[in-house]
Amino acid sequence: MSRIMKRLFLVWMFFILAVVAIIISMVFGSADITLEKIWHTLWTSQLVDTQDMVIWNIRFPRNIVAALVGANLAVSGAILQAVMKNPLSDPQIVGVSSGAGLAGVIIFILFPWLEHIVPLFAFVGALGAALLVYALAWKNGIRPTRIILAGVAVAAFLGSGISALLVFYGDRVQGALLWMVGGLAARSWNQVELLVPYTIIGLVLAFLGSRRLTILSLGDETAKGLGLPVEQTRFTMTAVAAFLAASAVSVAGLIGFVGLIIPHVTRMFIGTDYRFLLPGSAALGAAILVISDTIGRVVFSPVEVPVGIIMAFFGAPFFLYLLRRE
Repeated sequence: MSRIMKRLFLVWMFFILAVVAIIISMVFGSADITLEKIWHTLWTSQLVDTQDMVIWNIRFPRNIVAALVGANLAVSGAILQAVMKNPLSDPQIVGVSSGAGLAGVIIFILFPWLEHIVPLFAFVGALGAALLVYALAWKNGIRPTRIILAGVAVAAFLGSGISALLVFYGDRVQGALLWMVGGLAARSWNQVELLVPYTIIGLVLAFLGSRRLTILSLGDETAKGLGLPVEQTRFTMTAVAAFLAASAVSVAGLIGFVGLIIPHVTRMFIGTDYRFLLPGSAALGAAILVISDTIGRVVFSPVEVPVGIIMAFFGAPFFLYLLRRE
């Protein structure tokens, strides 16, 4: 019981960290705003001056989007690490984000009037990429090394498809290029409304499958001995991971390393029980992406650095550390 209480306490601490990160992010920017002003605007929803407009229409929805994207990518990465039995798995490394990215770029460049269905196409692309990686890596079972090699190959192949589209349709690539870098500039309430239902559905499905993920992480033989339908669980949870990653990619573009770093950090504090690991990863992922976006906005002002670049700057060394350790 004490262990459960400790884990619940840490999950709440991560959630509080996310809330604090959002508040701090709303204070700092091209124009600093007081906490009193932020509280008054959010509580009353009355927009009477420029600062009210900045708070309600720019900073608040942008931070909500950042938190939802961070939570989705972190939970997606945690699921993939259990399903693929590889601590180095994350939506970008194993090609899931690339599948969603290729589907999104196809819509943005070839069918821009269908932009409202980008999440659906991104989900199809992400799920297809995940299943392809899984099929290529399967040979009398799944091994971590084969997953990484198959994921790198699939990501490179899909990335070449994205590059080809950008070359052939050079006159239409501006929006697609910004989307590929991964950023949250100009994200507002429209993106919040688009992302919220996908996030709720995806996180609920992930939490419902948390007990199965814990059993699956013990190994296939142990899981089968405990009566778990291993392959059915792998397929359904891979679909959930692809759903979460696709929804994040469709709104924020290709942001890497969130799904790799956050589950590992959360695991260090909470352990391997996915009933607590998933909500902890969601809360910490939200906090980290909000903080990274704030760094990109504030530190290099007036130039805004996309959050995808900030995450890559911190995530790449962490990935190399994990690679060396494993």
